[in-house]
Formats: sequence, structure tokens, C-alpha cells
Amino acid sequence: MSEVVQTEPAWAGAIRWLARGFALAGAGLLGLLAVLVCASVAGRVLFGRPVPGDFEIVAAGTAVAVFLCLPWCQLSHGNLLVDLFLTRLSVRFAAWLDALSAALLMLLALLFAWRMALGLRDAIRYEDVSIILGFPLWWAYPFAVASFLLLAACCLVTARDSLRSTAQ
Repeated sequence: MSEVVQTEPAWAGAIRWLARGFALAGAGLLGLLAVLVCASVAGRVLFGRPVPGDFEIVAAGTAVAVFLCLPWCQLSHGNLLVDLFLTRLSVRFAAWLDALSAALLMLLALLFAWRMALGLRDAIRYEDVSIILGFPLWWAYPFAVASFLLLAACCLVTARDSLRSTAQ
């Protein structure tokens, strides 16, 4: 008896690899932000002064880290799942619903990428800066745009995977 080996197209593998890289970068950034918070607390306790602008850095950095992790969350099925509802459905119908939800999330991700790109344009045009450190706020937007575009691609992969599971 021979086994059927299903290979993944190169584009899907590249998307998975990129999403994993984004997630690792997001996790690394969160680790650095944790070190910054610890340094700020230690500075406050030991020297009476926190790291200047620590709240600004942590707020912007956390947003970037979350954006970077969204594509991997989709690929690993880490998003909200109404499992109680899905357990009552046939496997085939649940897979179709999975594919449909991935397609809808893909449309939302593309919408968010477009709107964040417009936000990037406006942040650059109006030269928005943070209050304490005065760093440009636009620098976080490209990460959001790239993450939403990658999320849309990941949704395409998960929809494909779901539809392939119904064919078996």
C-alpha cells in the first residue's frame, strides 16, 4: 500500500517561513521591551529616574510586536475559534467554514493594510512625533502594513489548506 505524499507549493512554504520570521521578530521585540521596562523600574528605584519615554517606546513597540505576530497566529490557528459550535458540524462543513472565515479575514487584512498605508502617508505628511522623545510616529506603520499583507497571504494558505482537507 502506498502513501500519498502531499507537497506544499513553494509560495505557501515561503509564506510560512516569512510568517515564522515575523513572529520571531515580534517575540524578540517583546523581550527587549520587557528588558526596557525592568531597566526603567530599576532606574526609578535606584536613581529616582525612569528611562525617559519608556511608555512611548513600550506602547509603539508592543503595537509593532503584535502586528508582527498576527500572520503566525493565523497559520497556527491561534485565532478565536468557536469550538463548541464546530464540534456539532461535519468535518467537511467545518473545513468549508474555516476556509470561508480565512477568506473573510483576508479581506479584512487587505482593508487594514490599505488604511494603515493611508495612515502612514498622513503621519509622514503631518510629521507626527511622540510627546516626550519626539520620535516620528510613522516608523511603526510600515510594520503594520507589511504584517497585514502577510496576514492576508497566510489567510490564503489556511483557506487552501482547509479546502484541501475537504477533498480528502
